[in-house]
Amino acid sequence: MNTLTLDIRGQICPSALLTALRALNAHRERLREGELRVTILTDARDATETIPEAAGNMGYCVRVTAEQGTYAISVWAEAGRPVGGGP
Repeated sequence: MNTLTLDIRGQICPSALLTALRALNAHRERLREGELRVTILTDARDATETIPEAAGNMGYCVRVTAEQGTYAISVWAEAGRPVGGGP
């Protein structure tokens, strides 16, 4: 599985959420097929709630980790789990 890293540090919501959703929708097919994982780097704490909620509502698996003031939000599709359309 390939990983696309999207660095949106410095953006706050709703800009961070909209940027993340644009990336998820742009790579929707590869995500759905399990070929791609998108990792979003952010320093906006609010984004660690809004982005995972939106991605989860789209049917993706989401994991948030924190390291040295930066959050990494990983988004991927799990085999056999239905993934819906965009918001």
